[in-house]
Amino acid sequence: MRGLGHEPGRWRKSSYSGGGNGDCVEAVLGAPRTVGLRDSTHPDRAALALPAHQWAALLRLAGHR
Repeated sequence: MRGLGHEPGRWRKSSYSGGGNGDCVEAVLGAPRTVGLRDSTHPDRAALALPAHQWAALLRLAGHR
């Protein structure tokens, strides 16, 4: 997805993902107030762009599990 940084090194995955290259979700800061999400096993496929406030809500929800 344009503007979300396809260049290597900008995308991050959680430290909870472990050291392997398994099935992980990666995130990147995109345009102002936007977070990009993609599948680490298919980095060239389309990424999902979320407003930053929705990303924050998702993290809060995941933290309660």
